[in-house]
Amino acid sequence: MSAIVIIGAGQAGASLAAKLRASGHDGTITMIGEEPAPPYQRPPLSKGYLLGEMELERLYLRAPAFWEEQNVTLKLGAPVTAIDRSARTVRVGGESIAYDQLALTTGSRPRRLPAAIGGELPGVYTVRTLADVDAMAAEFRPGRRLLIVGGGYIGLEAAAVGAKLGLQVTVIEMAPRILQRVAAPETSDYFRKLHADHGVTILENTGLDRLTGEGHVSGATLSDGRGIDVDFAIVGVGITPCTLLAEEAGLEIENGIRTDAHGRTSDPQIWAAGDCASFPHDGGRIRLESVGNAIDQAEVVAANMLGAETPYVAKPWFWSDQYDTKLQIAGLNTGYDRIVTRPGDGGAISFWYYRGDTLLALDAMNDARAYMIGKRLIEAGKSPDPALIADPAADLKPLLKA
Repeated sequence: MSAIVIIGAGQAGASLAAKLRASGHDGTITMIGEEPAPPYQRPPLSKGYLLGEMELERLYLRAPAFWEEQNVTLKLGAPVTAIDRSARTVRVGGESIAYDQLALTTGSRPRRLPAAIGGELPGVYTVRTLADVDAMAAEFRPGRRLLIVGGGYIGLEAAAVGAKLGLQVTVIEMAPRILQRVAAPETSDYFRKLHADHGVTILENTGLDRLTGEGHVSGATLSDGRGIDVDFAIVGVGITPCTLLAEEAGLEIENGIRTDAHGRTSDPQIWAAGDCASFPHDGGRIRLESVGNAIDQAEVVAANMLGAETPYVAKPWFWSDQYDTKLQIAGLNTGYDRIVTRPGDGGAISFWYYRGDTLLALDAMNDARAYMIGKRLIEAGKSPDPALIADPAADLKPLLKA
C-alpha cells in the first residue's frame, strides 16, 4: 500500500487528506501539523472567534472523530525538521516517517515588524493562528487604545472587531490608501467611510517609525513624527509563503514552492498546494492566498497523486466581513483600466473591473446576487456590456444564458 505524508494541517492539508480518502486511496495517510489543534478554519479568527461569537469547536474543519474514522493519522504540535528526498522520509522530532508521495501544504506566515523598531515588544500581535488570537483576546476591552499597522483586509477586520467592542482604534497605512495593493479606489473609499462611521481613525500615507514601551508596548512614533499612546498593537502587513523545508530539501522556489500545472514540485514524488504553492496561470505564475484556492487546488492535487493528471485551473474568490458588510470578490483584478459601478438594493453596491472590454473581477458589498452572477460570468469567460452592468434596473441573470 502506498504511504502518503502531508506536511501542514491547515485548510489545504485537511482538504487534500479528505479528498484522497474520498477518491479511494487505501494506503496510509499521515498529516503533520506544527500547531496542537486539529485542522481549523482561519478566516473566523479575525472575525467571529475574536468577537467571542464563535466557539472553538465550530472552528474545526472536521469533527476530531472524522480523522480517526477515515484512518488519517494526525501528528499535531509536531514540526517537521527535515525532508530526506533520497530516502523518502521526513523527520519529526527523533522519528523518521517514510513516504511514497509527499504533499507540502505548509501555508504562510505573517510578516512581523523588526525587533529594532519594537516589533517584539509584549503587546504586539499578528493574526494568523489560534494561539495568536487567544493571546490577544484579553486585550480587547472597552476604552483601550488599539493601533493597527497595515490597512489590508486582516487589519481592517481586526479594526472592525475592536470598534464593535468599544476600543479606540487607529489604523495606519503607509500607502496612499487602504487596500491599495488589492482593490480599486472605489472599494477603498467604501471601506474608509465604513470605518469612519464606526469611529475608527484611518491614517493613510502614514508609516510607523517605531513602537515604544518598557516591558510592554505603550506608544508609537509615526513616520510624520507624531507620537500616539497605545495599549496594544496588531500588525497586518502581509504574509509570506512557508518554503524553508522545501528550500532545504533542494526544491525549486519561485514566489513559493514552484509546481507545474498538476501540483508537482521539481521532485515528481513531492506535491504542493495552498498558500505555499506557486503555479502556472494565464501565461505566467501566481500564488493565491485564499480558502477557495486552498480547497480547490488541494483537491486537484489529491486526484493527481492518484494518477488523474488534471491541470489546476484557478477560479479565484475571496471574502471579508467587516461590521454588517460582507465583501465578496471574484476573479483577479490585475491589469484593470476601468471600474464600472453597479448600485444594488438597500445600500448594496458592486464594482466591476474591466480591462478594455474584458471583465476581470468584481467586488460586491452586501450584494450576493451581483457576486454570484459576476463570478459565473468570469468563470465562463463572458464580458457583458459595461453600460448594462452600470444600469441598476437591468436584469443580469439572462447574461448567464447568452
